[in-house]
Formats: sequence, structure tokens, C-alpha cells
Amino acid sequence: MTKTTDARGGMAAYVAVTAAYWAFMLTDGALRMLVLLHFHTLGFSPVQLAYLFVLYEIAGMVTNLSAGWIAARFGLTSTLYAGLSLQVLALLALTQLAPSWSIAASVAFVMCVQGASGVAKDLSKMSSKSAVKLLAPTEDGGLFRWVALLTGSKNAVKGLGFLLGAALLASVGFTGSVLAMAAVLAVILVAVAIFMPAGLPKGRKGAKFSEVFSKSADVNWLSAARVFLFGARDVWFVVGIPIYFYAVLSDGSEEGNRAAFFLIGSFMALWIILYGIVQGAAPLILRAKARSEAALVRDARIWAGVLALVPAALCLATLASPTPAPWLTGTLVAGLLVFGALFAVNSALHSYLILAFTKSERVTMDVGFYYMANAGGRLIGTVLSGATYQIGGLPLVLGTAAVMLTLAAAISGRLGQGATQAPT
Repeated sequence: MTKTTDARGGMAAYVAVTAAYWAFMLTDGALRMLVLLHFHTLGFSPVQLAYLFVLYEIAGMVTNLSAGWIAARFGLTSTLYAGLSLQVLALLALTQLAPSWSIAASVAFVMCVQGASGVAKDLSKMSSKSAVKLLAPTEDGGLFRWVALLTGSKNAVKGLGFLLGAALLASVGFTGSVLAMAAVLAVILVAVAIFMPAGLPKGRKGAKFSEVFSKSADVNWLSAARVFLFGARDVWFVVGIPIYFYAVLSDGSEEGNRAAFFLIGSFMALWIILYGIVQGAAPLILRAKARSEAALVRDARIWAGVLALVPAALCLATLASPTPAPWLTGTLVAGLLVFGALFAVNSALHSYLILAFTKSERVTMDVGFYYMANAGGRLIGTVLSGATYQIGGLPLVLGTAAVMLTLAAAISGRLGQGATQAPT
């Protein structure tokens, strides 16, 4: 694979890839909120709710491991279109869910559909992130700026998806919401396929599957740190906080449920939008343009360590107030927003470093491996989210997040074997 030399064509391809990724993440965020809130109202326990997303994350691990090779073999546009198409099919499949089904059958069915959605998401993500390495300018910190813009804008759009999902569930119901999203995504898929310019690599026939396993120590240590970083986020994000807020906000009536849906969806949307905005600004926050890669590598440990302090402090706050109280709810909201801002810098730094550590000829392989680790962390966080909330409530959820972030900071201290002193 070679970096395109046509700046105009490269920018056009970047815009097309970003638009496709936006469309996908809007429906992905909405679908997650729809599934979580819909099945909670049907009486699912926190552990059962976590099960709904387990196959989604397992599928992400498998997909990322193989998608890097698939993209290297068949080209980035093929994996991008496959991801969008599969998401449309997954949304349509969810409309077949019947209220008369048993809880076991419903869980099994939704797990399978979410698994397909997980495959779709990671095909799209790997394609989009790899394209940045190949299309971004190399001078003046261009790589960090482009990857931060893609990931930051994507997360802002996903935040809108959370709000959209909650609003659709309250207004048109589960089936109507899913059908509407499938129709919109199908239209966008066709438009992107028509207008996608040339410029992305077409693949190479000699790509071997064994190449997905990186021999770079930096790539491997960064992937390990990513496991604990995203596990620490999802341990409270997937089940714990949404269900806690639902218990605090809803009075059990239909009107109360709708109000709770809206408030929870609004908070989750605000959190991800803030996360996306800060992520997009990470190059400025870290002064990346004027600093060396080695300096940014050192920052990975520092920022993870600072982030660990936030869930630790929130854990102490929840222990001080075993029952819900207004001051605790306000503290949790403020603390989690601070967590989101700090987490965004950590995530953007990781997203830049994986592209800095890899070479253009194996970018899809290393990015696929790295996002396999990302999906592994999300899987661990998802399972622990339901289990820790059911066993020890919010204090155990937040305490677990603090421990995982401490491990992420320790592992990040091993980075730097492949770093250079060249300005980014």
C-alpha cells in the first residue's frame, strides 16, 4: 500500500470515508441506547443486559483480527461497504423480535444480531482509521490532526445517536426506530458508494493472514494498554450508570419512564459529544505539532494515571452515600464529564500512536490487531459492568474502573522502544 500523492483526491477520499463512518456511528449509538432501555423496561437484570452486548464485543475481536488481512487482500473500500451493508441487515433483523418470545429466546436472538452489528462496526472502524494513515499529510503533525478529527467527530456523532435512540424509543417505539435507521443508513451507503473517489488501496494478493500478529513491541504494549483503558470506560458506561440513573429518575409510570429515557439519553449523548470535542482538540491540548513522538509516548502513562483518579474519587463518593441523594447524582454527572474529557485525550493519543508506530505497508494489519485489543477491553468491561453492578452496586463498578486504569498507566510505561525523536 502506498500513500496517495494527490492531495485533492486524498482529501476527497478522507471526506467520503469520514461521512460513511459518521452515518454508521449515528445508528450504532442509537441502537445501543434503544436495546439497553427497551430491554430494561422488559425486566432484564443488569447481567442479562450485559449479555446482550457480549457477542457484539466478541465479534469485534474476531473481526478486527481478520479484517486487517481482508482489507490488505481485497482493499479498504470493500471492508467499508461490507460494514455498512451488514449494519443495515442487522437493523432489519431486529424488527423480527416478538414480544411473545421468552426472555431466553430474546436474549439469544439479540445477542446474535448484536454480534452481526459488532462485525459491521469494526469493519467500518478499521477501514476508516487505516485510511487516515494512508491519506494524511506527513508534515506539521498532519497525522495526529486528521486522526483526531476523524475520531473526535465520530464520537460526537455517536453521542447524538444516543440521544436519537432514546428520543425515537419514547416517540415511535422500538420497531419503528429500527426501521427508520435501517432506511437512512441504506440511502447513505448507496450515496457513499456512488461518490467515493479513487485513492484508497485496492489490496494485494500476496497478503498472508499470519501478518496480522505484530512483531513490534510498541504495537503490542499499546494494544495491551488499550484493553484496560476501554475496559475501564465500559465497566460503568454499558450497564452500571444508565441503570443507576434510571432507578433514580423513573417513578415507574409510563410518563416517568419516558422522562427517564430522555434524561439518560441526553446525558449519554452529552458525555460522548464532549468526549468527541475534546478528542478532536487533543493535538492542541498536547501541543503535538511542536513536540517529539517520544514526548507524546511518555504522555500516555501520565494521562492514564490522572484519569484513574476520577473513578477512584467517585467510588469514595458513592460509599459515603449508600442510597441515592441529589448531591451524589450531581457529583456523578460532573465527575463522569471530567472522566470523559480526560478519557478523550487518552483515546486520541492512543489512536495517534498506533498509526505512528505502524508502517504504511502493514497499517491494516496493525490497526486490526490494535482494535482487536480494543474490542477485548470492551468485552471485559461489558461483562464486568453487569456483574459488578449486580454484586456490589455502583461503588464496585467505579472501583473496578480505577484499578483497570492504573494497570493501563503501568503498561503504558513500557512504550517507547520504537519511538523516535522526530517531530510529529
